[in-house]
Amino acid sequence: MGIIAKPDLDTDWKDESNCLGVDPDLFFPERGASTREAKEVCRGCVVREDCLEYALQNGEKFGIWGGMSERERRRIRRQRALERQAAASAAEAV
Repeated sequence: MGIIAKPDLDTDWKDESNCLGVDPDLFFPERGASTREAKEVCRGCVVREDCLEYALQNGEKFGIWGGMSERERRRIRRQRALERQAAASAAEAV
C-alpha cells in the first residue's frame, strides 16, 4: 500500500487565484517600477486574503502578494508585532 500524499493546505487557495496563468514577472516588478497592474489583478481575487496571509506568515520579501507590496506587508507585520506585545504586557499586568 502506497503512502497517500497529504494535500498542502497552506496553498490550496492558489488554484482559485486570479493570477493563475498570469506571467509571474508582473508580480515581481523591478525596483521603482509600477505595481498598479499586479494590484489590479489582485483587486477582485476571491483568495486575496489567503494570499496575503500566506506571504505574511512565510515572510515573503519580494513581489505583490494579496494585492500588497513588501512595504505594505512590512507595515502589517509591524502592527501585528505591536499588538502582540501589547497583549503580552496586558496579560502580565493581570
